[in-house]
Amino acid sequence: MMNRGLLTFAIAALAPLSSVAFAQRSCEDLQSLKLPDTTITKVISMPAGPFVNPAPPPAPQPDAIDPPPPAPTGRQTPQMLPAFCRVLATLKPSADSDIKIEVWLPLGAAWNGKYEAVGGGGWAGVISYPALANAVQEGYATSCTDTGHEGGNAKFAVGHPEKIVDFAYRAVHEMTIKSKAILTAYYGRGPRLSYWNGCSTGGRQGLMEAQRYPEDFDAIVAGAPANFQTHLHAFDMDLQSAVRQPGAAVPAAKLAALGKAVLDVCDGPDGVKDGFLNDPHKCKFDYNSLLCKGAESANCLTPAQLDSVKKAHGPAKNAKGEIVYPGYALGGESTWRVISAANGPAPTALSQGTYREVLHQDPNWDWKSFSLDKDVPAVDEKYGYINAVNPDLSAFKARGGKLIMYHGWNDVGISPENSINYHASVLNKMGAKQDDWYRLFMVPGMAHCGNGPGANQFNMMGALERWKEANVAPDQILASHVANNKVDMTRPLCPYPQVAVYRGAGSTNDAANFACKAQ
Repeated sequence: MMNRGLLTFAIAALAPLSSVAFAQRSCEDLQSLKLPDTTITKVISMPAGPFVNPAPPPAPQPDAIDPPPPAPTGRQTPQMLPAFCRVLATLKPSADSDIKIEVWLPLGAAWNGKYEAVGGGGWAGVISYPALANAVQEGYATSCTDTGHEGGNAKFAVGHPEKIVDFAYRAVHEMTIKSKAILTAYYGRGPRLSYWNGCSTGGRQGLMEAQRYPEDFDAIVAGAPANFQTHLHAFDMDLQSAVRQPGAAVPAAKLAALGKAVLDVCDGPDGVKDGFLNDPHKCKFDYNSLLCKGAESANCLTPAQLDSVKKAHGPAKNAKGEIVYPGYALGGESTWRVISAANGPAPTALSQGTYREVLHQDPNWDWKSFSLDKDVPAVDEKYGYINAVNPDLSAFKARGGKLIMYHGWNDVGISPENSINYHASVLNKMGAKQDDWYRLFMVPGMAHCGNGPGANQFNMMGALERWKEANVAPDQILASHVANNKVDMTRPLCPYPQVAVYRGAGSTNDAANFACKAQ
């Protein structure tokens, strides 16, 4: 871990050069900045202009459960960016660390005085450039990290225990400390507020910060968090192993029929017939009703296929009957392609990574030997620190922290019930009344971090800023659905367990005709 005394000394030594707010040093001067365990490898003065991704993301892996998360929900990739200073650095808090970070610093008056760190997805291994661009376009000093390795897989973990620690939590914390030091050196003062914004792995990273380093951020957006990673990947391994048995895969046509059958039963009764479920908990659909009574057809399920559907709905349980991880929610069955024959001959590299490279430290480990009863306790014992499941957020709350979580009900990358379970664990630990600093928003019809048939574009950061800076709590958040570049539906998102209820008059595509109510 870095020596905070040395860092304080380094910043103090720079103060006389830049003691007036916004009277920043030149970008090039940062090349010689000295910070503990840090090498600044390059600084670039970026002129105002259109955003060009320095490293366009690779094509999605063919075995991916879900596509990579889009840019943070509610913000379109900006067409134009202000001039900014781009700082590339490598951090080495341990002998085996090689953490790459980028810090983007808007020039002078373009800086809003605040810092926004952004997260990654999957096994990370890349800098999230579109997210950095979104933040700097809105005036934030911002940063991101590859978490200490290159490539979106777990190959880095074999023989490198320190790199696993970096991925789990150290890289983000070190990035945050060093980013604040860099921006303080540049602007002559630190940020007046620090925000975190991430989805998927970025959501896990945000919760990890609130749990381990509550002083790092003043407010956090954590979307669809992969915060129970070892159990999430266990669920995927168990499910995908099962559906690869002969006759167990469910063809895409049957998944479409299954999804239609569920919506036919549950969509209208939820108050509005709109192609998705407003509250899947209210749906009482029985999958057994689709069991083939005679010859197999496209509209029924064989016993083996029915078992696959039930496993996908979950939860996964071990031999003791204990829940390992919840499954997918009702209403999104047509998108459960993970149980279709088209998904490939083996579980995804994303899920195998926790067990093949991290736990067993063997690139040749045979996924067919995976066991919920043996591998999950083993990985939790040795590497449970990857998970961000500690429900005690009292230190974050005590310093005035604000936390917004959100999760799409149609998410098939990370179970939406996982976010509900974590929310419940915090309330169970800290008391039932926590909505003055912590709220969860479930998003009907939204897939993983965006997309889907529901209203899936919204500005969580805007809601968080108003909450933290003006003490205006988010009683509801406006969300939109866009098709053909036009908004065709708006809905309010409600703090869980409230749901958006149609008032009974007016267009069902207008958020004004809905109210957030507990049911």
